[in-house]
Amino acid sequence: MPETNSPIVGVLLAAGRGARFGGNKLLAPWRDDTVIAVATARHLIDALPDSVAVLRPGDEILASLLAAEGLRIVVNPNADDGMGGSLACGVAATEADGWVIALADMPAIRLETIAAVAQALAAGAPLAAPVYHGQRGHPIGFARRFRQDLMSLRGDRGGRDILARYGNELRQIDVNDPGVLYDVDRVADLVIAEH
Repeated sequence: MPETNSPIVGVLLAAGRGARFGGNKLLAPWRDDTVIAVATARHLIDALPDSVAVLRPGDEILASLLAAEGLRIVVNPNADDGMGGSLACGVAATEADGWVIALADMPAIRLETIAAVAQALAAGAPLAAPVYHGQRGHPIGFARRFRQDLMSLRGDRGGRDILARYGNELRQIDVNDPGVLYDVDRVADLVIAEH
């Protein structure tokens, strides 16, 4: 039974392996004062106080850090099945009018951007995403009508198939936030994402 009941809920996807990074990238230092996942979580929870983090089993350090920031922890027992399964797990654990799906390896996204996506959903947009210089970025917002579609996701495509199928319903939000495009996959990405 889902525990969260809020108009718009944040879902932080933090169950990936980070194989290209060569270690747990979500615990890598970020801007000298925290780690990547915590930096991302802080903006998410500031915009959406009712947020959950989806983690892989056994990631106690990350679970402790994110719980201390105020996120409810949801463990995806099938985390190796891909991002789609983690997204499904996070949505299934919550009741909401919509979800803002954030990737834990994108710490440079601004609070205002996350809030704008949530506000678009609250105003009735079925789908919402930030756009920076013509490129769609993250986080992505999904209205409640997509709950069953989201809970059926598997594999590494995440919500891309939903966006492709219903792209004409996507509310694009122009933002002055390059962070919507930058994720951290390799150590070298830390330098790019910080600017």
